[in-house]
Amino acid sequence: MDIDCLSAGILVADHLCAPLPRLPRSGELVISARLPLAIGGCAANVAIDLTRVGVRTAVAGCVGRDPFGRFIIDTLAAHGIDPSAIRTMEGVETSGSLIINVIGDDRRFIHCPGANAVLQAADISIEQIRRAKVFYIGGYLLMPALERPDGLAALFREARRSGVVTVLDVVVPDVVVPGGGDHWSRLAPVLAETDVFLPNDDEAKLITGLDDPLAQAERFRAAGARTVVITQGLHGATLVADKLRLRSGVYPTEFVGATGSGDAFDAGYIVGLLAGCDPLGCLKWGAALGASCVRSLSATESVFNRGEAEDFMKWHDLPIAVL
Repeated sequence: MDIDCLSAGILVADHLCAPLPRLPRSGELVISARLPLAIGGCAANVAIDLTRVGVRTAVAGCVGRDPFGRFIIDTLAAHGIDPSAIRTMEGVETSGSLIINVIGDDRRFIHCPGANAVLQAADISIEQIRRAKVFYIGGYLLMPALERPDGLAALFREARRSGVVTVLDVVVPDVVVPGGGDHWSRLAPVLAETDVFLPNDDEAKLITGLDDPLAQAERFRAAGARTVVITQGLHGATLVADKLRLRSGVYPTEFVGATGSGDAFDAGYIVGLLAGCDPLGCLKWGAALGASCVRSLSATESVFNRGEAEDFMKWHDLPIAVL
């Protein structure tokens, strides 16, 4: 069956807490109103968000043969997403994250890579990629087996030869992880085969060493990425493409938690691509889905459906500056 988007990459069981008044001191117990279990990881979040706006989506990735792996597969299937390309691995745990929310602070993450660390290019079928219009990878640089010389760059190259748009996002830990090292050397070969690159400004700084989002985007463009969007949380986003430099603000919204907001932005941008929008239109779609995401604690439950997103963009203006 043909699909609109193949969403591949990290799949995570998220363990969240409702916002705490403060972090506990050593040995102290702090009460949270809720401790929900939710599906997470870029590939899963983007797929669910796309499905909410009517995009036909399949997911590729790896989970462990454990209850959390079953939870991820069942949750995706319940959303109408094809999970048949997810490999269930023996002898490895499903990836998990503890997401700690504190009132007035950004989120804190404790992450176990688990089965995501063994995902490799051979686990993603080129035939399934060719049946899609967009091939999205989320969580690159957190999947060491996918970063081999014949890994993702080769998959992206084959996708583009088949007329499939390649979209890339990364997760960049600021500590050493297995398979870590120089981020740039592992990213540059993939950027040369990337149509749209969507890092946030913190990730871009860790990769490039540059503080300014426009300079970051120009560096990634020089490495071969056709369009680069640096997301900047409450400060909007910076887009650089051929003969186009834009800086956006954000749509007005109620803020509850930022988990999954970057993935929702990615999904919105992909919706724009599939609709044939220009980069500005794609930016508006990304900002709209990102704004809807932050209205809840989980990564996907408050994301707009298509009608809600279209109405929201109709009645709200996104601040845009041409650079």
